[in-house]
Amino acid sequence: MSDAPPSSFTRYPAGGEAFPHKDLTGISELAPWQILYLLDEAEQWVTLNRQATKHVDALAGLTIINAFFENSTRTLLSFEIAGKRLGADVVNMHAAQSSVKKGETLIDTAATLNAMQVDAIVIRHASSGAVRLIADKVDCPVLNAGDGRHEHPTQALLDALTIRQWMRARGEEEFNGLKVAICGDILHSRVARSNILLLSALGAEVRVCAPPALMPAAIEQMRVSPYTNFNEAIDGADVVMMLRLQNERMSGPFIPSAREYRHLYGLTTERLKRAAPHALVMHPGPMNRGVEIDSDVADSIERSAITRQVEMGVAIRMACLDVLTRRARGVPGWEPLKAEETA
Repeated sequence: MSDAPPSSFTRYPAGGEAFPHKDLTGISELAPWQILYLLDEAEQWVTLNRQATKHVDALAGLTIINAFFENSTRTLLSFEIAGKRLGADVVNMHAAQSSVKKGETLIDTAATLNAMQVDAIVIRHASSGAVRLIADKVDCPVLNAGDGRHEHPTQALLDALTIRQWMRARGEEEFNGLKVAICGDILHSRVARSNILLLSALGAEVRVCAPPALMPAAIEQMRVSPYTNFNEAIDGADVVMMLRLQNERMSGPFIPSAREYRHLYGLTTERLKRAAPHALVMHPGPMNRGVEIDSDVADSIERSAITRQVEMGVAIRMACLDVLTRRARGVPGWEPLKAEETA
């Protein structure tokens, strides 16, 4: 990924050169202008989703499988709505109902899905790298809906779209210099990783804050400023993004107690005063109210963008499904990739 922060007005190539990837498995694979391209493509779907009729036939006749090997509510529902609003046939596959429970390997599952001639697969998996493994074994586009502690690219994209719309409402266009504080369980968070990669690529100043036990080693190598003091981390921040404690990924006691964690790292109305007066509050969900964030902050009409993030999630996922299936649909300018481009 280029180190040069792009302008929000960056012009990208036309047609398939604007997004030359077969899959979307991580933000780390994207150039800054490719990120901006997906954000721009999502804008049309934001408009559509606010209309009375929320349906087009862009993906009519295509079949999309949402293969979720890990529990999800909002991400699965968001991808399902996105596919159906684009006119596709959407099939949800839950791991509890799949042959994986009977001992089938992930590669065998990939081969089975590929043999069904599906047009796109959305995958969530508890193991880092599992989505890339499947993407390499199937012919159709694969979208990463979260893999272990690795990445959650569409979450970072929807967060960026939320931030950009908020910036534009304030008469701003550039991510350059934007101060973003990502606070919470950084160690186990794929959302944090994808957001760090994306926001840094677009020129934002990213701070991360967590208790020492929940801060990844050598996090500075990701071009972020690490903090263990929450008050210092959000001082003057334009955006405060809170993360939940991912207890399901913890193999031991990482914090003394939820009560102690809230005392040191919970976002309260009083603490929020340390951020910039216009600061935006975000959370990818699900929230643990009264732990990492108080209800009066989460529900603030003036400051919270949490429900807006959910709205932007459908638009971003529509954009990703649309863009990644254009070659198969024969959209003019989106010729099939050459073998060396998919290697």
